[in-house]
Amino acid sequence: MTVVSAFLVPGSPLPYLKANNPPWKPIADGLKSAGAALQASKPDVIIAYSTQWIAVLDELWQTRPHLQGLHVDENWYEYGDLHFDIRTDVKLAEACVAGSKEIGVNAKPVDYDAFPIDTGTIVMSAYLNADGTKPLVIASNNLYHDGATTEKLGAMAVAKAKAQGKRAAVVGVGLLSGSIFRQEIDVAKDRIADPAEDAWNKRMLGMMEKGDVAGIRNAAGDYAKQAKVDMGFKHMFWLLGGLGGSFKSAKIHAYGPVYGNGAAVVELRPN
Repeated sequence: MTVVSAFLVPGSPLPYLKANNPPWKPIADGLKSAGAALQASKPDVIIAYSTQWIAVLDELWQTRPHLQGLHVDENWYEYGDLHFDIRTDVKLAEACVAGSKEIGVNAKPVDYDAFPIDTGTIVMSAYLNADGTKPLVIASNNLYHDGATTEKLGAMAVAKAKAQGKRAAVVGVGLLSGSIFRQEIDVAKDRIADPAEDAWNKRMLGMMEKGDVAGIRNAAGDYAKQAKVDMGFKHMFWLLGGLGGSFKSAKIHAYGPVYGNGAAVVELRPN
């Protein structure tokens, strides 16, 4: 088995920087639980896609061996700084650059000092790879890629891991519904901004629990439009690609609001 675990996690810094806020604590706890599950699956590498690493011209793959520094989130800077210390599986990342081109997707490696690592990748790594012992392969979110292209990239990355004999945890980093509060709120009373979007989120999470991939695929377009889903739900398609197009069930570690957005921590169980 190449894919030993798979996770859908939010990239918001709020449950990380203010983990004791009552509406955000369940998400922080869920991320800790997901981190324990990932570590228990004993992957050799974490293959991650974050909706917050934006690319335009090409599919970018991080190839710098060691990424270390301090990041200030562009939206939530008042809550504190984000320290990061991430190591890259350079051999696999370089194979993914080549593999992208093999499936007709232009790609480039990224390897330079002080590259601006995105918040989603930092938060994911802090929770799912808290001790920093697992190397990462980090893929960007090209704005011009649709779900099908993103799924192909996820499948390709896992194929390259298999070719190198590596056990992989696959992670998609992104939010669910996208109606954020645009005015200051009492964060202790945070909630999903739109009840209709809350219903949509719960419907999709229910299908994940059942492993209903056909239902997810059929509803994904309407869900993305009607619930304003983060980047059209491409992070889910990344996971489907990595999982070979299906999974048997899912465990919802947490679901809740982050300043009106929907956020979930989901463990997808590979077939």
